[in-house]
Amino acid sequence: MKIAFIGIGVMGFPMAGHLAAIGHNVSVYNRTNEKALSWAAMHDGRVSESPRLACEGADIAICCVGDDPDVEAVVQGENGMRAGLSSGAILVDHTTTSATIAKSLNEKLSNDGIDFVDAPVSGGESGAKEGRLTIMCGGTQSAFDRCGPVFSAYAKNYQLIGPSGSGQTAKMVNQICIAGLVQALSEGIAFGQANGLDMQAVIGAISQGAAQSWQMENRADTMIEGKYEFGFAVDWMRKDLRICLEQAGQSGVDLPVTSLVDQFYADIQNRNGGRWDTSSLIERLRLP
Repeated sequence: MKIAFIGIGVMGFPMAGHLAAIGHNVSVYNRTNEKALSWAAMHDGRVSESPRLACEGADIAICCVGDDPDVEAVVQGENGMRAGLSSGAILVDHTTTSATIAKSLNEKLSNDGIDFVDAPVSGGESGAKEGRLTIMCGGTQSAFDRCGPVFSAYAKNYQLIGPSGSGQTAKMVNQICIAGLVQALSEGIAFGQANGLDMQAVIGAISQGAAQSWQMENRADTMIEGKYEFGFAVDWMRKDLRICLEQAGQSGVDLPVTSLVDQFYADIQNRNGGRWDTSSLIERLRLP
């Protein structure tokens, strides 16, 4: 297929690479052109000068950018993705955004005969590089089915959750669960270390029982060592939790743990840890 990929960042770079590697005709655009040129030097694809040009003639166009305003900027306008797409194409958004913008874009694009799938991902940079992401999708069954050959290039699991906006809402559930798990793991490790335990041994024991989690398997050792250069950054987690809390307010749901952990991450940002990965939450319990 002819595929446009907008946003060649930490996630988009390897994801677009997987698509090119299996033979899709890939055109990329990135706001910082040097990243797009670097991608093209490594992969069989071309660099476009605007989202519109990248999307011209595309069967499926993908964006993976930062936040709601970034998605709006690359989709709309004279040089946006929407202007380059033709009726019958699909626009997939892998950005983690609000459900509100997903529903809005779906309505606007449907007027042009373009299908929209909100498809936030989970798995971080390592998941993107290894082609083992999880994708939560909102949209129609027919559009989702057509995206299968694309998603399978970089995801181990992709599922249609429901209509437009459902993918983004499911990603909120994902982030809410992660926030609580990381805080609990941080407290457990800090408690064990304060009481003189060999935490490598402790983790080896409890990771085989009910306390087991992806966070424990993949982040406990580096948390024990105080290393936070792996995966999803605190700055991005705070963006995601802001979206979760805004949606919770709109739906009348109380998220006390998520609200508290969000403020804990604010403390990490105030300690210049915004680019640390989310497991750095433990540093609050170690530093005065």
